Amino acid sequence: MTEFWKTIPLSEMSESQWESLCDGCGKCCVLKLEDADSGTVYATDVACRLLDCNTARCTNYADRKAHVPDCVILTPDNLAALGWMPKSCAYRCLHEGRDLPQWHPLKTGTQQSVVASGHCVAGKLWPEDMIADADMIDHITDWG
Repeated sequence: MTEFWKTIPLSEMSESQWESLCDGCGKCCVLKLEDADSGTVYATDVACRLLDCNTARCTNYADRKAHVPDCVILTPDNLAALGWMPKSCAYRCLHEGRDLPQWHPLKTGTQQSVVASGHCVAGKLWPEDMIADADMIDHITDWG
């Protein structure tokens, strides 16, 4: 297996290479809370309305921005501003000059490695429509 991510800059990857970097953990698709005073962003265990809580997959990936206007579409140009992305995110790792985690599917050859490593949020989430805004603070979670 060629480790293209070590030789091709993020800005020069093909669409399929770029998309293959996503490990499917679902951590970026949980709702976040931002502290108005400090600017600190906290992840929750509450899924975006398009995220399937059981699989951690977007149910409408192609049209997600139309249904969730504040959904962030990752590009090489906006990675620097996305400090809230999980530290284990392949896009963040590569942007910061780190290698992919050992459990990443591009290294293991199987999507199951994300689940086996404990990095997938599937089965650990609450649907967005079940949590009141006032209760969101009780759902802050450190996904690592």
